[in-house]
Amino acid sequence: MARFVSPPKSEFHLLRQPLQAGERIVFDFFDTHLHEEWEIYIQPHLNGLRPDFVLLNPKVGIAVFEVKDWNFDAMTYRIERNGQSFPKLMATKDGKTFSKQYENPIEKVYQYKNELFNLYCPRLQQGAGFSVITAGTIFPFADDSYAQNLFAPCLEFRGMNRFPQYNPISGRDALKNGDIFAVFPEAQRVYSSKMNPELYKDIKNWLIEPDFSETQRKPIELDKTQRLFATSRTKSGYRRIRGAAGSGKSLVLAARAAELLGQNKQVLVVTFNITLLHYLMDIAVRWPQAGGKTRSDITWLNFHYWCKRICIEHGYTDEYESLWKVANPQEVLNNLLPALVDKIIDLSGNELASKYDAVLVDEGQDFLPNWWSVLRKICKPNGEMLLVADATQDIYDTARSWTDDAMTGAGFSGNWAELDVSYRLPKLAMDKAADFAKCFLPQELINIPKTNQLDIELEHCELRWVHVNNDNAEEICCSELLRLSTTGIPETLSISDTTFLCGSRTFGIEVVKRLGSKGIRVLHTYDPNDQESRRQKVGFYMGDARIKATTIHSFKGWESRALVLYVGNSLDQKTLALLYTGLTRLKRHPDGSCLTVVSRSKELLEFGKSWPSFEQI
Repeated sequence: MARFVSPPKSEFHLLRQPLQAGERIVFDFFDTHLHEEWEIYIQPHLNGLRPDFVLLNPKVGIAVFEVKDWNFDAMTYRIERNGQSFPKLMATKDGKTFSKQYENPIEKVYQYKNELFNLYCPRLQQGAGFSVITAGTIFPFADDSYAQNLFAPCLEFRGMNRFPQYNPISGRDALKNGDIFAVFPEAQRVYSSKMNPELYKDIKNWLIEPDFSETQRKPIELDKTQRLFATSRTKSGYRRIRGAAGSGKSLVLAARAAELLGQNKQVLVVTFNITLLHYLMDIAVRWPQAGGKTRSDITWLNFHYWCKRICIEHGYTDEYESLWKVANPQEVLNNLLPALVDKIIDLSGNELASKYDAVLVDEGQDFLPNWWSVLRKICKPNGEMLLVADATQDIYDTARSWTDDAMTGAGFSGNWAELDVSYRLPKLAMDKAADFAKCFLPQELINIPKTNQLDIELEHCELRWVHVNNDNAEEICCSELLRLSTTGIPETLSISDTTFLCGSRTFGIEVVKRLGSKGIRVLHTYDPNDQESRRQKVGFYMGDARIKATTIHSFKGWESRALVLYVGNSLDQKTLALLYTGLTRLKRHPDGSCLTVVSRSKELLEFGKSWPSFEQI
């Protein structure tokens, strides 16, 4: 049988972090000398850790390896240890001595082994269960004996020297000689009584490459209509695109931004949602015709941060800060700040710091017409303005302000350009989202996704609704997140693709704490401090190795193949629009996707009962 490798060998040249020379030597060594039942995972996303290699065999066990391309001739290494104190790795070069302890590979593999045992393999028997896990270190460019002697005190301190077969250190000699049993002694084993199919599945979901990482290596795929919008402009330069959830609005916008960059245009992309910017940047780099560095050469800003930048650049810092002292924040954001920026632009004239050949706005239903009017003033003559929107996801109650008169005054004429086919949502999830919209959202704003009739997919989609009657909703959300790694989910689901969404930072942080108490690391945006939460949003991206957790507001525009969504017991029109947005974040996948809703709402109870899997707790 063919060996399972993640990511696959055919895509090594596309990795965003290419294999180093030593890592490639080690991979080729394992691939040549290991039995094909051993799966190989390269730099897996392991709950925030990134070991170089993990090997997994459903009949034998697990091995984690750290690879160091160190040249021991370039500097002098030694282990310092006074008495019973912690052994520290030190180095000397050009007469200067410094610590290298933070790179100590023995400490790294010791951490990997303990986390594998305590977190990812809860079914392992205490004590003897450690024999299932090998933690090895490889130095491809060093003599085996030198490396073994150097790190012997570290192995001794951690008690790893008592079981050398499970904690091997090897170098170039073993690699050149093809001595697989010196590098990985347990490779000679064909069976372990401690290993079983359940344990194999426990660990595999932590190791498999995330869907996001795989997607990032592929160019953007657009249908005929999407490609037309991404590669052309209207005569006036103004275009508005309306599309249902999952119809590719953001794909088109990001591709258009990259296309314009390839034409040496200055481009500004503006969103209301801070976290959406990372998603758009990740899309833009996949456009083949970009012709430049999309992350650095396109300007990506959330609208209100752009307003702040204009104020600072033109010396209006005092006026900016005074706004927040005389009015409530919502009035400042909606009206006073845009009005100040409008005045600054008018007074600056030709001395305006930044003007652009194109201004592109995503999730336009979140914008107010006066915001758009201000942005129009920084677009160069004969420039381009693009607005994409979906009024069904009107979570800020702003879509109604875009009347026909407002649209005419904003420079638009004629009908909306339309994207009505959803490529993101699995058919089953799309039908449930449509049912929800018809039952609970204003009919005049509904834009129901349509199925591509030429793309009949039979991919698995697990939809589950859990109605909660008691006060332990946080614990149930935590349990549902962990359930994804152990039941009913394809083996190709990476835990780091799992996403938790709710409408409240207060509730969300409680779920994060419960996950943390179980050793699960989470990338989240729930800090109660507004400034810190904003910083978390700026750093929120799907490529992180941890479980993701954020508000539904912040996830608008994003997508994930494994979602747990919490709904409280208080519903109004904004909350219903927010829930619809959450339901439409699910991404189809050839190997399956899953969406679980944990709800306390009695108003949604009957709707929940219509789902394929329903449970009342």
